Amino acid sequence: MSIDGRRSFQQPATSIIDILDRVLDKGLVVAGDISISLANVELLTIRIRLLVCSIDKAEQIGLNWWRYDRNLVAPGASSTQMNALEQRIAALERGTTSRPHPPAGKSTTPRRSARKG
Repeated sequence: MSIDGRRSFQQPATSIIDILDRVLDKGLVVAGDISISLANVELLTIRIRLLVCSIDKAEQIGLNWWRYDRNLVAPGASSTQMNALEQRIAALERGTTSRPHPPAGKSTTPRRSARKG
């Protein structure tokens, strides 16, 4: 009890590290729309979506685009899905370029000789 006879409850001290840990563990979504209109004619709409969470939480909810983005993945580190896709593309390109193309203007279909009788 305090000096004046009322009960005083102390709030547990919460540090910024505790708050950040909780946000990254649970996730935080901030969403908003900004719309600019003139005479009931919409001129500009800005949609803002922000997700703040840890990488583990993002992978749990199905967000993992950074694993396959060529701008974010180091050249030496390659993902298996991208390698498989690149190998399939290379195989398809080899299959189409391995056949000789006929020279321009010449047809590869046999012609029938026309006999006059």
